[in-house]
Amino acid sequence: FDLGLITSKEPFKKLVNQGMIQGVSEIIYFLTDFNIINDINPVEIIQNAKPLGEQPLRQVFFDKDFVTRHNLEKHCKPFHIPIIYVDSQTHKLNFAEYLNSTIGKSMILDNHLFLTEKGHIYNYQPSSEDFAFHCNPVVEKMSKSLHNVVNPDDVVEKYGADTLRLYEMFLGPLEQFKPWNTNSIDGVARFLRKVWRLFYNEANQFVISEEAATGAELKILHRTIKKVAEDIERLSFNTSVSTFMICVNELAALKTNKRQVLEPFLVMLSSYAPHIAEELWEKLGHSKSISEASFPIFEEKYLVESTFEYPISMNGKVKHKMSFALDMSNEAIEKEILASEVVQKWLEGATPKKIIVVKGRIVNVVC
Repeated sequence: FDLGLITSKEPFKKLVNQGMIQGVSEIIYFLTDFNIINDINPVEIIQNAKPLGEQPLRQVFFDKDFVTRHNLEKHCKPFHIPIIYVDSQTHKLNFAEYLNSTIGKSMILDNHLFLTEKGHIYNYQPSSEDFAFHCNPVVEKMSKSLHNVVNPDDVVEKYGADTLRLYEMFLGPLEQFKPWNTNSIDGVARFLRKVWRLFYNEANQFVISEEAATGAELKILHRTIKKVAEDIERLSFNTSVSTFMICVNELAALKTNKRQVLEPFLVMLSSYAPHIAEELWEKLGHSKSISEASFPIFEEKYLVESTFEYPISMNGKVKHKMSFALDMSNEAIEKEILASEVVQKWLEGATPKKIIVVKGRIVNVVC
């Protein structure tokens, strides 16, 4: 402003606060009221537990099933288990790893008992082969104290930075709180592999075609350009990622590998997944970075429909579908419908009383 380059002292007119990325905590429960021990069904398990040394039993921990079945919520408090020791899909605690950790060893030495419906584990030894201790997954703020922090470095090492970036945007609207779910990140990783396969054949050779794009391919591309451009203006990045996924699936179905389509697609994707986009951009023969490329321009002409697939109804019930040009006359449509083998099969030699054509919507054959 002081240099006269902008006309306002405050160029930023709106503040958008990003929603917090939450974590899934894994919780077990411990008793706060030992007076209700005798009311618990498998009391003999607790009574027969042999503590290490001469120390008395310090604490009893229950899994979520036990607490729910015995209505112990009012008599227990939550205890957070580090998520690295819990299966993210089954929420089963891995005792072998957990009890070998520093905190797990201290719990055993302090004579803590882990109790489930089927038995207990004490000093590393499950009471039966089918022993399973399940934690209760709860969505909370990511915090070291809650032991539910996901280290971005670990995610990048396993999946790559592009997958992490895409997944965080795919979680939901920018301004809303969003729970992190490691299980879902695989879908984003698969999407980026699909993007890569658009440029490579089955022999892992980079293959790009210089042929002109078909109408179907240009329709997919420009529908994507329109949606992504609108989403960026609204900061609706999660719906942009969804649009990219739809686009890649449709292009893959058409076996598209044409430069005219894939180059503008890469430019759109580059803001979301810059590393894979930059590498493929260089493979396409460009010497300058993809960050210097202009965002593709939407052309509405490629989205104009010239044909329509009409549902063909026989006395009000849809029996068939046929495609006709939108500018085709009703008389020509009626003629082609009557010549159709499928329609003739349903007519069984009878002559229809009339054919009603609702342009761009439906055709009804009245028998």
